[in-house]
Amino acid sequence: MLFDPIARVPIEEGDRVRLDYVGRFEDGTVFATSRPAVAEEHGLLPPGEGDPAPLSFTVGANEVIDGLETAVLGMTAGGEATVRVPPAEAYGEHDPDRVREYDPEAFEAMVGEPPEIGTHVEAKNDLHGDVTAITDESVQVDFNHELAGRTLVFDIEVLGVEPTPGTEEP
Repeated sequence: MLFDPIARVPIEEGDRVRLDYVGRFEDGTVFATSRPAVAEEHGLLPPGEGDPAPLSFTVGANEVIDGLETAVLGMTAGGEATVRVPPAEAYGEHDPDRVREYDPEAFEAMVGEPPEIGTHVEAKNDLHGDVTAITDESVQVDFNHELAGRTLVFDIEVLGVEPTPGTEEP
């Protein structure tokens, strides 16, 4: 059985689920969504990337943040909820140790271009960061996830559930 929208079996660990979602900050600002109309309304449709799609993941496989995994446990297809996810269950707290400073000349030699606020960089160890401050003496790069330290609010709707193999109803 694949993503049966009629199944009313409570979601458990190992099930594959498909969700529609709207993610927003506590102030109501929408930062992500699977709903095309919401994405368009909030300017979240990057040119040439097509419409956003529902989120599919296996519960318990660490494919999404802990707060979403926990939220869907016990829900059924067709279920809706609003979920408040604190930083500890999302992308963690903002860690000042993940903000690094570089000499501007060394930065330019590493990255291949002069520093600009907002420039996204990828370190050799696969860390991703953004330039957040520039002075004559230093370039500050923040390697925290962009949503670290933020409480996130999700409106979710379970579109379908694929139960763990061997647990389907007859």
